[in-house]
Amino acid sequence: MKKKKVCLILSFMMTAMLLYGCGANSGGTDNGGANTPKADSSEKDVVQHYDLSDGTASDVSGAESEIQTAGSNQFYEMDACASNEAVFDSADMQMPDWNTEEYSAVEEPGFKSVANDPLSTFSADVDTASYSNLRRMIENGYSLAEIPEGAVRIEEMLNYFSYDYKLPKKGEPFGVTTVIGDCPWNEDAKLLQIGLKTEEIDFSEAPDSNLVFLLDVSGSMYTDDKLPLLQKSFAMLVRELGGKDTVSIVTYAGADCVVLEGESGDNQEKIIAAVSALEAGGSTNGADGIETAYKLAEQYFIEGGNNRVILATDGDLNVGPSSESELDALITEKKESGVCLTVLGFGTGNIKDNKMETLADRGNGNYAYIDSVGEAKKVLVEQMGATLVTVAKDVKLQVEFNPAYIKGYRLLGYENRTLATQDFDDDTKDAGEIGAGHMVTALYEIVPADSSQEIPETKLKYQDNENDTGVKNGEWMNLKIRYKEPDKEESILKEYPVNEENYVKEPSEDFCFAAAVAEFGLIVRDSAYKGEASFENVRELLGKVDTDEDDYKDEFVYLVKKLQRTME
Repeated sequence: MKKKKVCLILSFMMTAMLLYGCGANSGGTDNGGANTPKADSSEKDVVQHYDLSDGTASDVSGAESEIQTAGSNQFYEMDACASNEAVFDSADMQMPDWNTEEYSAVEEPGFKSVANDPLSTFSADVDTASYSNLRRMIENGYSLAEIPEGAVRIEEMLNYFSYDYKLPKKGEPFGVTTVIGDCPWNEDAKLLQIGLKTEEIDFSEAPDSNLVFLLDVSGSMYTDDKLPLLQKSFAMLVRELGGKDTVSIVTYAGADCVVLEGESGDNQEKIIAAVSALEAGGSTNGADGIETAYKLAEQYFIEGGNNRVILATDGDLNVGPSSESELDALITEKKESGVCLTVLGFGTGNIKDNKMETLADRGNGNYAYIDSVGEAKKVLVEQMGATLVTVAKDVKLQVEFNPAYIKGYRLLGYENRTLATQDFDDDTKDAGEIGAGHMVTALYEIVPADSSQEIPETKLKYQDNENDTGVKNGEWMNLKIRYKEPDKEESILKEYPVNEENYVKEPSEDFCFAAAVAEFGLIVRDSAYKGEASFENVRELLGKVDTDEDDYKDEFVYLVKKLQRTME
């Protein structure tokens, strides 16, 4: 029956195009869009889509379109609360192999002179989406040349994995680990590893949770790696909830719809049934859904609790405020309510990574990409505390390099997390959040004062660079961390000197693995600063790491080998 219906629909559509294409006008209808097939995800064309109501062709760039049957004035709008039978009746059709994925451009910084810029300031980041998305590309057979540079964010690759960092001292939110070793891809430099680690918690002992599931059910979400995977993922999350938790569900497509409101986490079967019953169809008005979700989160707000909107989407918003700047403004306003935002990305072919990352960064939350049931289990079950419970907010790091020992440095990754020097002490400036059980890893390529590598330096008129030689006190640099407790607005400052004793000739497995991940990232994004980086060097570093007890690290070894084979 489905195939017959599909044939009839196609026949009607072709007939309508022929009949109405001569100029007859029976009243216009605003259609949704259709993405353009494009091999290169960094560029998009505009395609023409026929409006079947009047035969005119219009330029569109969205992901879905509304459907009208030829010879009839009946119009089927596929929104969140309408029947989606027409979409699923046509699901057997062979869809075009379109790729309109979008990634923010990454402008990689070069080395900075300590004489000119002794301070490096950035916001903490615990997002992991870049790594799981990159894994998806490699698993799907992408060659090195086919991976978009903007998809490779080294800090998210580093932060995907666990490391044996120091645990926090009593009364502090995180422990701090600093190690210096030789840089594997640059013999003239050293590599500084900074690690932060928070205490893990049993989610059953976490504060009461007020969760709003904001679920994208637009037409672009119908494929198996989107809505069906989303439903399996949220079923796993719901199984972890209890009576102290409150769940609301908002869906959005052409319009937003409240599916469930203020339901106790004890009623797991009811919540799972509501998620499982969802179907996909229509355009994507995410802004209205966001407005509704935050209103519900505020309505059921728990003082001292975990108040959070969990947005699951492919990011392909095409109705209402949908640009990065518009979404930035919308979420920046909403976060003042005290409600955090977690963004979960799904799907392939048309994911809008740039928009999802913007939403998470501005919404005091985190961003993960779910490419499999296994990844859903990792993010929503194994790391549930880290994903949903914030232990420190507006976390900023600032490193001051001592010119007596260091003449240049370069932070790997965190390009969209850098802050102005004065922002570090400004409590009104937003920064990253860290959850229970989270780890943050940052790597600096540092050039010692006696290195033969030249670092560009600007001669200053009113300061004497030659006499500003630093202090020979054994401290190579000083690490400062500023953060706020989750319910406070005044920050706390901690300082950690890093001296020559932190340098080790034979570093730990943690250091070798982090260096291997970073070097792999430099290769994949074809960094101008990759130096002597190579797949062989990466595999040599990984050979020093026992990955047998860590499935995620073991998988990384496999991905390195798989991508290397595409070059042979």
